[in-house]
Amino acid sequence: MCRRSDSTIPGGAVAKIEDVARHAGVAPSTVSYVLSGKRSITERTRQRVLRSIEELGYQPHAGARALASNRSNVVALVVPLRTGIHVPVIMRFATSVVTAAREHDHDVLLLTQNEGVAGLRRVAGTSLVDAIIVMDVELDDERVPVLRDLRLPAVLIGFPAQAQDLTCIDLDFTAAAVACVDHLAELGHRRVALIGSPPEVYERGTGFATRTTAGFTEATGRHGIAASVHPCESTPAAAREMVTRLLHEHPDLTGVVVHNEPVIAPVLAAIREAGRTVPDDLSVVAICPDDLAEHAMPALTSVSIPAEEVGREAVGLLMAKLGGQPVPDATLIEARLTPRDSTGAAR
Repeated sequence: MCRRSDSTIPGGAVAKIEDVARHAGVAPSTVSYVLSGKRSITERTRQRVLRSIEELGYQPHAGARALASNRSNVVALVVPLRTGIHVPVIMRFATSVVTAAREHDHDVLLLTQNEGVAGLRRVAGTSLVDAIIVMDVELDDERVPVLRDLRLPAVLIGFPAQAQDLTCIDLDFTAAAVACVDHLAELGHRRVALIGSPPEVYERGTGFATRTTAGFTEATGRHGIAASVHPCESTPAAAREMVTRLLHEHPDLTGVVVHNEPVIAPVLAAIREAGRTVPDDLSVVAICPDDLAEHAMPALTSVSIPAEEVGREAVGLLMAKLGGQPVPDATLIEARLTPRDSTGAAR
């Protein structure tokens, strides 16, 4: 984290608080009082100081602003850098959070998942941050009781099993899986499979994976479609083995839902290697970022993972909480399915 503590003034010099005071014809302490609001300043003087600040492009030192507001202007973001997690997608969320936080004049301190409860207590106990955003939430997440006790505003990107009194936001993964199955059902598919996240993601009880499976199971049952769920390691070899196994065990398989970004391309390649075509022999739907779906061969029918929208909304919720405004406990981003070239009528 770093910020510039001053700004340039005409001629390339650096504007300091003394420059603002001289420009406005006041003492440097008066400029400080205008910025901090700690003393009453006449409106005429205040406006003169503010005009000088604007004309000189002066930016108060971050530390001074923190002292004046009793805030650090820093948000902690807990990112899940561990096995089973597709880092490129996680970094989309992180980038969105950082960008949105800067728009609110906040910096972001990154914590890794393996710091766990101790990491949360450390940043809260030393007043390093004003608030916390937590990603990769598990159904039975050990961090949840700690977040309730810390008394720091917090937003979770994901939902634990017990989300009462928490502020949570995420894509509606249950609805995302339902949308995939409904689309295949409308096309007449009667046997489908879900190629899901790596096994360790399910073993941890990660919320997004569990909810995707729940939506898939509910929708296939409602449509009377034969279905199976298959966790899959995120490697090309695992993807090839999975496709070979599915085609051997279920010769009547006509539809596949993929919720595992790294194996999307290998799955499509394995289908071609098996002498099948997409979508004539096998329709494929994915839950993944739009650009990944658009650049696949063929372009994939998909439900978008709106990382940018989720990150931006999470920061918005956090800023509202910091401002003492009421926010909803749960925010589910609508699952939006876009048909492309990878799905067609069942053979």
